[in-house]
Amino acid sequence: MAEVRYESASRVYAGSPPVRAVDQLDLSVEDGEFLVLVGPSGSGKSTALRMLAGLEDIDEGTIRIGERDVTHVPPKGRDIAMVFQSYALYPHMTVGQNMGFALKLQGMPKAQITEKVTEAAKLLDLEKYLSRKPKALSGGQRQRVAMGRAIVRDPAVFLMDEPLSNLDAKLRVETRANIAALQRRLGTTTIYVTHDQVEAMTMGHRVAVLKDGLLQQCDTPRALYDTPANAFVAGFMGSPAMNLREARVAGNGVVLGGMNVPLSRDAFNAVARQNLQSVTLGVRPESLSLAPADTAQAFDLTVELVEELGADALVHGVITGEPGSRVVMRVDGRTPPALGQVVRVALRHPEEVHLFHPESGDRLI
Repeated sequence: MAEVRYESASRVYAGSPPVRAVDQLDLSVEDGEFLVLVGPSGSGKSTALRMLAGLEDIDEGTIRIGERDVTHVPPKGRDIAMVFQSYALYPHMTVGQNMGFALKLQGMPKAQITEKVTEAAKLLDLEKYLSRKPKALSGGQRQRVAMGRAIVRDPAVFLMDEPLSNLDAKLRVETRANIAALQRRLGTTTIYVTHDQVEAMTMGHRVAVLKDGLLQQCDTPRALYDTPANAFVAGFMGSPAMNLREARVAGNGVVLGGMNVPLSRDAFNAVARQNLQSVTLGVRPESLSLAPADTAQAFDLTVELVEELGADALVHGVITGEPGSRVVMRVDGRTPPALGQVVRVALRHPEEVHLFHPESGDRLI
């Protein structure tokens, strides 16, 4: 096991202009930590992982595993094991042979290989499949074999590049829970790449959010949800996404759909210090609620779509009188409003709003 450190690490692809796929990344992963790299397509998350694996060049900065500078060390000398999106299993070998193949190449004695493979198979509930070929396994079982192949090597760091993307929704949920539990049991430093922010929130000790090669924020899932560093993180983390819209500053608050949302003293001072006439206002769907028709501190919403999810429902609508001002809110799934209905919507608590600079997108408070 080992700490991992990116120190101003960059990957620059030639072009006009050059493309900075990963730009001056500074990131530390503690020994035994499970860190998730998340971001949209093209954010640089897989490139950052491949830089650590030695599969991509590092054009600027350094990468360290433990106390070793591995910037120019070939992949086989980095003491890492990688699990890819594709299982990459040898079809002519059995499960046991696939899991032990890397150890065989290292010249490890057969008895020792068998011992390590058996131990990994117990961890992954694969004991009864050791003599089967990959074609006789389900997708989830094949992914566990790929993980077993990494585990038997007992590396300092596990690297996982979207390992669940080929699985169906139910199996993804089950497998991500198994991976998180396995990592806790092994205590091996793990860096996991995904584009799925729900996966990121449920698995990682910390989550690093990337956009256009730049690190936006790295913190615990709860901190990312409660105090996003900027409007991008606010809109990316959370399902469904946070409602973000420009809001006019008026008096001691901001205006949302004709409703004045009072600001705390600290929030108002943050707005006043920068002499802002408007801000980007963020409200989570669960921070909004249906209100009686005569509620004063509320706004009208015309319902355009209702997604019924069972226990709750997501209501998509447009603020009445403000075309294009779409809002999503979470309501009780047993009594959702009807399509086309105009409902009254209130804010559960003024402290649940988030304020961002209208131009830079940075959090104001």
